[in-house]
Amino acid sequence: MNILVTGGAGFIGSHIADACLDAGHRVIIVDNLSTGRIENVNPRAMFHNVDIRAKEMEKIFTGERIEVVVHQAAQMDVRKSVDDPSFDCSVNILGSINLLELSRRAGIRKFVFASTGGAIYGEQDYFPADEAHPLRPVSPYGISKLAVEKYLFFYHHQYGLQYIALRYANVYGPRQNPLGEAGVVAIFSRKLLAGERPVINGDGKQTRDYVFVQDVVRANMLAIQYPATDIFNVGTGCETTVNEIFESLRAAAGPRVEPIYGPAKQGEQFRSVLSHDHIRQAIDWRPEVPIGEGLQRTMEYFRQHQPGGQVSR
Repeated sequence: MNILVTGGAGFIGSHIADACLDAGHRVIIVDNLSTGRIENVNPRAMFHNVDIRAKEMEKIFTGERIEVVVHQAAQMDVRKSVDDPSFDCSVNILGSINLLELSRRAGIRKFVFASTGGAIYGEQDYFPADEAHPLRPVSPYGISKLAVEKYLFFYHHQYGLQYIALRYANVYGPRQNPLGEAGVVAIFSRKLLAGERPVINGDGKQTRDYVFVQDVVRANMLAIQYPATDIFNVGTGCETTVNEIFESLRAAAGPRVEPIYGPAKQGEQFRSVLSHDHIRQAIDWRPEVPIGEGLQRTMEYFRQHQPGGQVSR
């Protein structure tokens, strides 16, 4: 199949593009490289340096004969969405609508959307949250992801567009950007290897559901083949505190470095953990990489990709 991966130069998207190529598909990557890296682009893929909001997307859909869309491109920084909700809306909502309109016209087979399982539920009523949990996002980022889910329902109801929305927990692993404001595992890894003191926002007792990127890739590959429309959480069902993440990474890094505790950030909930019962029952997905192994693999990646070193695929 001809599969379009938006955000395919980014952290998660590049891993998905690799998996699609390994499965024998033809992959077209669209990424404006605002946060993605050209080093992440698989040379076997067709690459377009284009913003998902741009008119050029129409030529890509027609010229590349797109059959499946795996939509990973996003403004994914919760804190930035609080500071600049208009920009968040422009990229995450208007950009997604552009893709949905083009998908409708092209008659694509499946639209797989990277939603959020952390930000979309807000402060949870029960733990872990399943897909029936009330949706109360407390950030523009979470609101924008929920809005796109509603647009997906509209396009399915009105035009028959088949889709899967995958509500990711906190994804971590190799290729995650260690220089941004999101992605605590990558940020901590880089700073610890450099002998610097990472900043922990708040008291560090806030919890997240950390899921390894290769497990997320498997969920996307299964979603492409799933012959129905649905919404799935993609998480482990296990809570881990930020303090626990720091201690595990510090042990893997070696040098004894103490954290700096800063103020809590606006727009972030205190506890977040997802049930994966529904996706396990529907498409036989479950997390396979334990948090300890995943953190070790991530730290080893950053150890081999220190700033100034040779970045290899």
